Amino acid sequence: MSVRRARGDRRGGRRGGREDAFTLIETVCVVAIVAMIAALALPAFPRGTSRPQFYALATAAAAALKADRLAALRGGAPVATQIDAAGRMIRSGASARRVVAPPDVGFSALLAETCGGRPAGATITFFPSGLSCGGTLSLSRRGETLEVRVAWLTGGVEIAPKKSF
Repeated sequence: MSVRRARGDRRGGRRGGREDAFTLIETVCVVAIVAMIAALALPAFPRGTSRPQFYALATAAAAALKADRLAALRGGAPVATQIDAAGRMIRSGASARRVVAPPDVGFSALLAETCGGRPAGATITFFPSGLSCGGTLSLSRRGETLEVRVAWLTGGVEIAPKKSF
């Protein structure tokens, strides 16, 4: 009894010598095409400020204001922190420190018109007695707003979410 195998059976059930699978070259080509499309498409997606970066910005602004308050208390002389809402920047009056808000973060300031009987301009002044001119900086991003508040009586600085009514 002799057993004959059909031609297609010699290759494990494949027909006509043709393989039904992807080759390594085909797979590499597909991966390369997907990588090129991703490289072209990714810059089109907006890269905004993340939530942790937003909170870090508010913390940096509060830290700059607290440092100026401390400098006024220790130095015995008033220290004025410059607030440039149009330039989106806070500049320390006691050091070269600057805090700059990125373009996708809204930046506004509510400041006193006069301080100590003089026009306050775009500053929050801290006095050696602990008093300040006070003010509120508002930082907003994607529907979320944080306020950096400076109390005029105590000069204390706090960060609080803005409450909508």
